[in-house]
Amino acid sequence: MPTIQQLIRSQRIKCETKTKSPALKACPQRRGICTRVYTTTPKKPNSALRKVARVRLTTGIEVTAYIPDLPGVRYHIVRGSLDTAGVKDRLQSRSKYGVKRPKS
Repeated sequence: MPTIQQLIRSQRIKCETKTKSPALKACPQRRGICTRVYTTTPKKPNSALRKVARVRLTTGIEVTAYIPDLPGVRYHIVRGSLDTAGVKDRLQSRSKYGVKRPKS
């Protein structure tokens, strides 16, 4: 434990928290353009072919975004907004997949 004299000489330094999504620059969402859409395999314990896209954001940074469990991918694409299409013929959990209410 420091003495009062040591604290006067040099104050305690605050730890700065690292952001989990630095490319978004402290915004909840960012607009971007898909440069490449492809499939990839996830990290060690999981196994599948996941749909992934390389997206150039309006911040100028190009990131790998998951097209809605893929550990290691920080960014998710919002289906049904801007140039991404919603899932066809979906009737349940529509808001998660960007599907409009069907005409009755």
